[in-house]
Amino acid sequence: MTDDLWGESVARAYDTPGTGMFAPEVLGPTVERLAELAAGGSALELAIGTGRVAVPLARSGVPVTGVELSAAMVAQLRTKVDEATIPVVMGDMAQVRAPGAFTLVYLVFNTISNLLTQDEQVACFRNAARHLAPGGRFVVELWVPELRSLPPGATATVWRDEPGYLGLDTYDVLRQRVVSHHVRYQDDGTATVGRSPHRYVWPAELDLMARLAGLGLESRHADWTGAPFTADSGSHVSVYRRGTVAGADTTKAAAP
Repeated sequence: MTDDLWGESVARAYDTPGTGMFAPEVLGPTVERLAELAAGGSALELAIGTGRVAVPLARSGVPVTGVELSAAMVAQLRTKVDEATIPVVMGDMAQVRAPGAFTLVYLVFNTISNLLTQDEQVACFRNAARHLAPGGRFVVELWVPELRSLPPGATATVWRDEPGYLGLDTYDVLRQRVVSHHVRYQDDGTATVGRSPHRYVWPAELDLMARLAGLGLESRHADWTGAPFTADSGSHVSVYRRGTVAGADTTKAAAP
């Protein structure tokens, strides 16, 4: 699965400097907010990838460590910074342990949905909690499932249709699974198709996962700029904090 989804060809094409998720208006507020939440401490990025967020965050003065499963993605990261600047621990973000305690652990751009079972996602929350210093924060950026746009009997939604590109999702509502299909059309009339599986998660389910890990919801916004989260929001940035669950002893991270 890792080789298919995050192998060398994907890693080489992942960065799109100045556009898409690398656009200044997207990346700037992300880094600014994470630096604020780090509160002068160090940060751990789960699924650090090619360092889209970690590199500018480290350059802003926040010490960053990463966890990553794909060697190909880390190889691209190493073209930007060395191990001394941003150390990376190789392994599964739901299980592997990085040395030290952090004031901030973060998981951006829908990455928690790459874990395809509820058990794995719960384990990811618990792993994040194990890395947090008392009072530390775990931040999750995730899209909101578009089930309201599914008419009766339909199993797919088109979420982008533009020249040269078609994006659609197919849903398995019984297992909370989505497969994203990325169709790119070439000038010669041919097309390439890329697919990625996800397990979609509602915000309330994330909140329960957090409680199981000894974390409490501190804030939720529609984006990194702090826009209000509403019933019409297509995504959210949720901040969980160690030590804020009412009636629970959260001075110690949840056990594995």
